[in-house]
Amino acid sequence: MISHGELRSAVVVIGASGGIGRAIARVVARERRVVVLTARSTEGLSVTAAEVREAGGEALTLEMDVLAKDAPKQVEDFLTAHGLVCDVLVNSAGYGLRGAGIALPIDEQLGIIDVNIRALTEFTLYFLPQMAARKRGGVINLSSVASFAPGPYMALYYASKGFVRSFSLALHQELRRAGVTVTCVAPGPVATEFYARAGARHASLFSLLPKLEPEVVAESAWRGFKSGRRLVVPGISAKLAVFALNLLPSAAMLPLIGKLQRGGNDPCPCGSGKKFKKCHGARRT
Repeated sequence: MISHGELRSAVVVIGASGGIGRAIARVVARERRVVVLTARSTEGLSVTAAEVREAGGEALTLEMDVLAKDAPKQVEDFLTAHGLVCDVLVNSAGYGLRGAGIALPIDEQLGIIDVNIRALTEFTLYFLPQMAARKRGGVINLSSVASFAPGPYMALYYASKGFVRSFSLALHQELRRAGVTVTCVAPGPVATEFYARAGARHASLFSLLPKLEPEVVAESAWRGFKSGRRLVVPGISAKLAVFALNLLPSAAMLPLIGKLQRGGNDPCPCGSGKKFKKCHGARRT
């Protein structure tokens, strides 16, 4: 039986099979940390684990679904079995969908709430009290520049990232004297598979902003967390986008975002079955 004093500190990355989660795991590994990698993809986890070990870290993998019953308890049991304790939690699992809210499948849209909001919240609230009791560690929550505005044609994704930012900043304030840091990371477009999965690869909005490499975002996130920052917005273009979004009135911002994210060849949200450009143009004549 391993006593509490013998438990080693670990960085737990939720959603470590690719993208920013994998990149953060690599950055953390440079400090010779123990990194516990979780995701549904066995193949993705294997690749990330190999990269962590190559970077100098110790990697352990746990194949699991963040929506599984008692998922945080599963992670804690895994940690305990390996003589570990969660020192830093990285919530990087998430997804989005592009399209009109009334046209996209309801279950897939509700899944955004389940993964981006509910699972992140559950993991955060499960492990934070333990960190506060030890007076060290913290949480890195992945949000997005999308959190600074409503997002027509990606309504639930933008809303979910707005929740993550609000939730994280509030917890940062609550815990700022407890020796625990909660950092929200809000990048702009990142060169990952996210946009293809979301069906947003050709959206004009994401083409306007240069895509950052995941490693750049990961380094900014880890550096900001260690500095105790509440919010990290990696990249000059993302910072400029946030500045502009804070200045623009909703009456100007919403039509602009909608136009940039809506494709002319997308189905019209009116339900006509026609392409947006054809239907919208016809209805305006």
